[in-house]
Amino acid sequence: MITAEQLAQRMAGIEPIGRAPDGATTRLAWTREDAAARAWFAQQAQGAGLTVQRDPAGNLWATPAAPGPWWAVGSHLDSVRDGGRYDGALGVAAAFAVAAGSAHPVAVISFADEEGARFNTPTFGSRALTGALDVADALARVDQDGVSLRDALRDDGVDPDGLVRAPAWLDRLRGFVELHIDQTRDLAVAGVAAGPVARLAARTRLQLRLDGQADHAGTTPRDDRRDALMAAARIVVAGDDAARQRPEMRFTPARIEVDPNVATTIARQVRLWVDARAPEPIQLQTWVDAFSLEAARVAAAHRVRLDLRTASFSPGTTFDQAVFDGLARHLPAAAPGLVCFAGHDAGIVAAARPAGMAFVRNHDGISHAPQEDVSLQDAATGADAIRAFMEDQA
Repeated sequence: MITAEQLAQRMAGIEPIGRAPDGATTRLAWTREDAAARAWFAQQAQGAGLTVQRDPAGNLWATPAAPGPWWAVGSHLDSVRDGGRYDGALGVAAAFAVAAGSAHPVAVISFADEEGARFNTPTFGSRALTGALDVADALARVDQDGVSLRDALRDDGVDPDGLVRAPAWLDRLRGFVELHIDQTRDLAVAGVAAGPVARLAARTRLQLRLDGQADHAGTTPRDDRRDALMAAARIVVAGDDAARQRPEMRFTPARIEVDPNVATTIARQVRLWVDARAPEPIQLQTWVDAFSLEAARVAAAHRVRLDLRTASFSPGTTFDQAVFDGLARHLPAAAPGLVCFAGHDAGIVAAARPAGMAFVRNHDGISHAPQEDVSLQDAATGADAIRAFMEDQA
């Protein structure tokens, strides 16, 4: 049986990496912190008698001596900026506990750049593995310092031109299960330690650029203005209004950059990123259509030029029924089948292999923030259910 103490011992090595005095964790992909996390992964693998390999996308594999393909357990080690200590890392620590406690061969995977926080490339490693990554688009992306992903990969020891070879590694994988913190209060409300995930919601990130004209904030009459920031503000409100008409939808204006960002000057250009999610793809698509039309109308009314692009899109995922049922057998009977509005590597892998997820109760529902917290006893309940599921597969 996997215990809270075992998980605490494993987490003790990864938690300090990228952690600030205020408790915030910043462990972006392809950085020194990421390299330190890889060293922790190697130590854990050695202790579990597993061999570490890095695939062409930078994903870390800890594999048993028995020939594959294997069932694997894992998650990711990168974080958002100023995030929490459990998102991703807990799943990898639990995976090593599962592999070490299993009587049968189990592999561990840490997917590269799941959060996409540096280059806006979410689920990078799992999409590369399954052949779902637009390689040319990803390599051309740049971070806030102007560094391209191509250069970041090369500096980190990953051949950018080798990304196209990553799907060949999929043959090593029989199936995949991921343990993750619940990012809502659903399990807390249900009063259970852990529960199986039925599906991931459809989601998209849109990137908008609005080009207007910089001018004096005091002397320019309203009718003469081409105010990119005013247009952006109205577009954000329009997006929220459209979301309110669709039950269960989530809409977030996620990021904004203004140029020039000066108190006495009308904004010349605004770059805006918005995030939208819905339980079903058709709900999301109708919102995208309505939002795009309204954004174009607002831009025309303010005489600014609009460029709207889809940065990422996922239709969502329904997890393999046999995996869901198998996990549910070993989890608390009262655990609900969860619909998750976040993206996860297991959801990407599910398009190519049997996959599933188990969530760990989060009393406050907070994630992607320093206050993120779970009980390791609850996490042990989830991890031990995955271990039992792996024994069933053998």
